[in-house]
Amino acid sequence: MIPRYSRPEMTVIWEPQTRFRIWFEIEAYACDALAEIGVIPRESAKAIWDKADFVTFDVARIDEIERVTKHDVIAFLTHLAEFIGAESRFVHQGMTSSDVLDTCLAVQLSRAADLLIADIDALLFALKTRAYEHKYTPTIGRSHGIHAEPTTFGLKLAQAYAEFTRARERLVEARREISTCAISGAVGTFANIDPRVEEYVAHKMGLTPEPISTQVIPRDRHAAFFATLAVVASSVERLAIEIRHLQRTEVLEAEEYFSAGQKGSSAMPHKRNPVLTENLTGLARLVRAMAIPAMENVALWHERDISHSSVERMIGPDATVTLDFALARLTGVIENLVVYPENMRKNLEKLGGLIHSQRVLLALTQKGVSREDAYAMVQRNAMPVWRGEGDFRNLLGQDKDVSAKLSPAELDELFDLSYHFKHVDAIFARVFGKA
Repeated sequence: MIPRYSRPEMTVIWEPQTRFRIWFEIEAYACDALAEIGVIPRESAKAIWDKADFVTFDVARIDEIERVTKHDVIAFLTHLAEFIGAESRFVHQGMTSSDVLDTCLAVQLSRAADLLIADIDALLFALKTRAYEHKYTPTIGRSHGIHAEPTTFGLKLAQAYAEFTRARERLVEARREISTCAISGAVGTFANIDPRVEEYVAHKMGLTPEPISTQVIPRDRHAAFFATLAVVASSVERLAIEIRHLQRTEVLEAEEYFSAGQKGSSAMPHKRNPVLTENLTGLARLVRAMAIPAMENVALWHERDISHSSVERMIGPDATVTLDFALARLTGVIENLVVYPENMRKNLEKLGGLIHSQRVLLALTQKGVSREDAYAMVQRNAMPVWRGEGDFRNLLGQDKDVSAKLSPAELDELFDLSYHFKHVDAIFARVFGKA
């Protein structure tokens, strides 16, 4: 995490003070459960809350203890005992470190997922708003980067809306899957702690009990979570790249908002660069890169090892903080995107009508011409236009084979741009629901 690409709401989830607070709550709720089933005195469980509930944990002191113990949970428990006193003997009863660490990580990832879902909701709102604004704004669709057939800019944004709707669904499922609690003790057998403690802590922390933990929560859950973040990041990049291409000087159909006083280049005062979407491409690469270590964490030795620990201490904060920032930045890009319908129209007309070639091809087949012959007839008139040697409609009208099958009025009708937009309403209804 670096401040440049961090937002405070997400960053705070991963701060030491937050982590230690979650650790305390796990331990204290476990004591409540132990008291409920008669393992420890009720007054001791209450005293633990009374003495530590509003404490600001001394991070420097915990670090100092850890330099001796070489164990972070023991350092925390030692610090906790310094102000809890005699009742601290009941803390961590029958538990192992992974019970605290894994349950805490589940809480942090579920909270992070909540923020990411809210980020996507904001992005979806922006995409829907702009999609309806440009529902019928004609633009050229491209395949292989080459002009293909007409579409609308609204449809481009509707596609992104549909994609991020799926992203939201995946995040909701990833949150559900990651939100499990393990309070099962050494090697996960509950030998020294009752399963009812786990159920109680899970309920209090907003989690569900892990069906079977081998001292650690199985890491396939975490792999699926970070893989989901990687897919969402890829969707961020897909939309970012579309905007970057549309902002190219030769295209200039849309561009990032350029604010007063903004500078595009230290050397060239005229530059207006797509810096935000280029930044999003880079951030997406980082989030995707964190999915592979998460997958490699799945294969641990026997009931547990800690090869996953160092990985998760880094990718947990970094992946969620980075994606949170990226989603918020992308929302701002969409909200402020400058769209140039007149340039879209110019680009539509750049190829002299070639974008209607399929309509002519199909019309000829409807007149009894074989598809192979029809293709040849259309292509031989298209290629000169491609080289800048005429207008497609005029060349077709001068072609004896074409004019023998299609009248001038029929040819004119085949060049009607609105033909391509007759199902826009139906597509929007599929994406956004019926109005």
